[in-house]
Amino acid sequence: MRLRRSSILYLLLSFASLSSATSSTSENFLQCFSTYLSSPTEMPKVLSTPNSSSYTYLLKSNMQNLRFLSSPKLDPLFVLTPNNESQIQASVMCCKAHGIQLRARSGGHDYEGLSYTSDDPFVVVDFINMRSVTVDIEEGTAWVQAGANCGELYYMISEKSAIHGFPAALCPTVGIGGLIAGGGIGTMMRKFGLAADNVLDVHIVNSGGQILDRQSMGEDHFWALRGGGAASFGVILSWKIKLVPVPPKVTVFTVSKTLEQDVTKVVNRWQYMAEKCHENLFIRVIFQSTSEGGNKRVQALFNAMHLGDVDELLKVTEECFPQLGLQATDCTETSWIEAVIYIGGYPSGSSKVALLSRDNPMGKVPFKAKSDFVKHPISEGGLAAIWKFFSEDVSGAMLWEPMGGRMSEIPETELPFPHRKGNLYNVQYVASLINPKDVHKSMDWINRLYRHMTPHVSQYPRASYLNYRDLDLGTNPKRSSNYFLSSIWGKKYFQSNYRRLALVKAKVDKCNFFRNEQSVPPFSRTRTC
Repeated sequence: MRLRRSSILYLLLSFASLSSATSSTSENFLQCFSTYLSSPTEMPKVLSTPNSSSYTYLLKSNMQNLRFLSSPKLDPLFVLTPNNESQIQASVMCCKAHGIQLRARSGGHDYEGLSYTSDDPFVVVDFINMRSVTVDIEEGTAWVQAGANCGELYYMISEKSAIHGFPAALCPTVGIGGLIAGGGIGTMMRKFGLAADNVLDVHIVNSGGQILDRQSMGEDHFWALRGGGAASFGVILSWKIKLVPVPPKVTVFTVSKTLEQDVTKVVNRWQYMAEKCHENLFIRVIFQSTSEGGNKRVQALFNAMHLGDVDELLKVTEECFPQLGLQATDCTETSWIEAVIYIGGYPSGSSKVALLSRDNPMGKVPFKAKSDFVKHPISEGGLAAIWKFFSEDVSGAMLWEPMGGRMSEIPETELPFPHRKGNLYNVQYVASLINPKDVHKSMDWINRLYRHMTPHVSQYPRASYLNYRDLDLGTNPKRSSNYFLSSIWGKKYFQSNYRRLALVKAKVDKCNFFRNEQSVPPFSRTRTC
């Protein structure tokens, strides 16, 4: 159905100040999009132009990395906030028909902003209005729309059961749509694997504008979506996930160690035990700077969640990690949902209702991040050299997340995420860029730390985690695709799974409609588009 004249006039006037080329592209999209709508009143409700009062708010309110606030690439033709699946189908069909790129955004946590920036004319499809969660405790499953974040999922599960959970992100504001598409590391991965390991079905819009589920898309396509980055293979509408059992009592703690408290020896021991300890225990280490007497030095925070009560936890740590010196007074025995709130960084005493907020409890700042995987323990001398970086006048952190347990049991080819057996822990480097005067210094700091870690981390390739995206690893040639050139970064994320991903891409999106700076290109020796 076509728009009424008044609606067309409203939308044409809203982008009248754009260049003629851009205006023509916008007009073409609008005319196309209008033919798919069931009512002419839908358009202004779901589509904002650069001159709409809602445009800037919608575009920036769901940005988690403020580094891109002033980026020239933050300039979509439209921001679409669909409230039904047919509007997403229409956006895909019209973008494809008129040479416009599409960026789908769920939680806005893409570290390099690829879900809302582009060099080419593009449309942002933001799932803020599509975030329902339907929990079926009897079946032990849930359907979760792509726009829901982890906190909303956790809350809805807890409303139905105190002994069910889901192994997703530590940060509750991360969107489910993108999290599972990249794998999904979390506090329960040593017990149950990744979020992507616990997916039963999916609904997507493919490059032809069709809605597919697991059965209609086939197992290769379904495999690629769970860890291969959905932005290369379609637009995720919703996931069907398998809930996991959690005990009535869960224990959390955070223990701090400094140089004066033998932090080097404690961290060294952690490297040998973190992936070997009981799978119910997840202890990550957060390294940051602390000031004492005007001098900055390293502080290690051992932040943990144990699926069990305090007595069980103390037995486990006494057996595998006595160097930590954990005491019952360090621990808090609670429910799983309250443990999620604790690990998520919410203020003490926060109600689980806080999980329904879209605001990041840690706040929003501009930052740069990188990642690694470690296969062999770093010596005490090597650790001491790393600590020197935290004596510098820079706001940065490093996080180590243990693997092992269930993660070591799943074959690396089971999903596109290959970082399984043989990895002791994952490393995430983060540099805050909040002070404009110190941006260069902070970027230099994280790059030097990353280079310094080279001999200590995985090699050939030096592996990285897709959900900690890093464009420094390499990018696709602009407006083209080349499997062999893209392998430079692709094999770092996916290792030997990269070729299979490219073969799937050639089958489901051979003309490479779904693409960005680090999308999987189709594996093809001949051009067919």
